[in-house]
Amino acid sequence: MNFVETWKTYDFGQTAARIAERTDADVRRALRCAAGGLTMDDLEALLSPAAAPFLEEMAQISHRLTVERFGRTMQMYAPLYLSNVCSNICTYCGFSARNRIARRILTDDEIRIEGDALRKMGFEHVLLVTGEVRHVGSDYLAHALRLLRPKFASLSMEVQPMDTPDYAALAQTGLSAVMVYQETYDAAAYPRFHLKGSKMDMAYRLGTPDRLGRAGIKKIGLGPLFGLSDWRADAWFTGLHLRHLERTYWRTRYSISFPRLRPHEGGEIRLTPFGERDLVQALCAFRIFSREVELSLSTRESGAFRDRAIQLGFTSMSAGSRTNPGGYAVAPGTLEQFAVDDARNPAEVAAMLRSAGYEPVWKDWDATYDGGAVDAGAAMAVC
Repeated sequence: MNFVETWKTYDFGQTAARIAERTDADVRRALRCAAGGLTMDDLEALLSPAAAPFLEEMAQISHRLTVERFGRTMQMYAPLYLSNVCSNICTYCGFSARNRIARRILTDDEIRIEGDALRKMGFEHVLLVTGEVRHVGSDYLAHALRLLRPKFASLSMEVQPMDTPDYAALAQTGLSAVMVYQETYDAAAYPRFHLKGSKMDMAYRLGTPDRLGRAGIKKIGLGPLFGLSDWRADAWFTGLHLRHLERTYWRTRYSISFPRLRPHEGGEIRLTPFGERDLVQALCAFRIFSREVELSLSTRESGAFRDRAIQLGFTSMSAGSRTNPGGYAVAPGTLEQFAVDDARNPAEVAAMLRSAGYEPVWKDWDATYDGGAVDAGAAMAVC
């Protein structure tokens, strides 16, 4: 069954109401089950207001489970923005088609220059990002993968949703993982933020992870944009989505991100509250809910918060991020999709991790796993 069919059987508002009604006893029962076998009801309890007094206990359990499964390591990655051209009008995004900004699609030489800049910083895992527009589609992305594959051990994407054959072809070109964020699972709220373009089709976006699973993509990333609707219900639906995928495409790995809205080009929009304490609760709830899922922390958050949060359950984090095409070397001063908060360079973040007793890991898996090979000269330059 496609997740869209499962999603249709639940009402977002009723789900939010159930979560709000959870009790201390529900939370205690969920924590007793932390050794394994949590249900969707348990996830409701861990996301509920009733769980707030238990946050310290949740953090300790989350830390323990993470160290048991992943050790004291942190996977490092960086986004590489290939284009800010977009045909969608999304009220929360600096790349929205109605924003009057300079648009850019990186050329072959510019892609190589940006890749070389990231490689010199030490990265072997890069996330390719674009706006959503037809002429930056599967052909352009396949070509970018071929240009970058010799430089990196692992290449991921956060781009427009595509069909299963497109994803299967990109996997053959060296694509390792795809992140596809639903923004919100609230059918009533979704149209308020997506005013024009292909992203208006909520059901097609909801079905993207299923298409990725059928295409055999090795890792699939999920996550809402917290603040667009009730964060607790959005997190619960993310958990429902994760459980569906884990049971249906069990050979695939999964990750969850926790993006919060940052300053961006365009007008301000009304948000529902989602503070740092809420983020910590969502993080710990997901780790207790799933020992295997990878949890990602972005540079949207402040350096002070990231320094503390690394011990709570995160397994990967970006560093030195630039959210504009060419932002590392080609055109550093151009408009970003959103403003990052932690502006430290990768070496500084790596030093922070080591001082906290963590080992920075610069690649997801070896290039040979995807049939590629890292350029020997580039590898020697980093050693």
